Amino acid sequence: MAAESTPVTLAQLIDRLSPAPAPPPVPWLPQTWGWALLAGLILAMLAGWAWRARRRHRANAYRRRALAELAASDQRIESLAEILRRTALAAFPRERVAGLHGDAWRHFLDAHYPGEGFSGPLGAALVRGPYRGGPAPPELSVLVAEWIRRHRTDGDEDRREAAT
Repeated sequence: MAAESTPVTLAQLIDRLSPAPAPPPVPWLPQTWGWALLAGLILAMLAGWAWRARRRHRANAYRRRALAELAASDQRIESLAEILRRTALAAFPRERVAGLHGDAWRHFLDAHYPGEGFSGPLGAALVRGPYRGGPAPPELSVLVAEWIRRHRTDGDEDRREAAT
């Protein structure tokens, strides 16, 4: 006769099981070339944006210097005229700016500014100021600061034309 087998319980069967193998770790790198291409495009776009931002920052250094000099000036009309002239000489070719005076200087300032602030009495005061001296009206200081911040250079106009 066969040996009598003792019944095996479910708990005993479970104890005989070997543990399940651990799954392999999930890799951090993308598995398809499409994700790598997307990451490369994003990095290229970020690098291009950073390069353009740095270029724009360096191109506007003369504006920051002029605004700092304006803030530190004595706000006399001859100081404002000198700061404005030096800013224009930094932004435009010397041949276009150095010889301008009187109404030609005022027209030049208005032509490169999104407004017409220099065609009125403030522009006339600015043109006569270096010869008469005296304190500048507060509105003229504001107008000079705005021109320094917002004037358009020839490169700005070329970029606008290329974009349209």
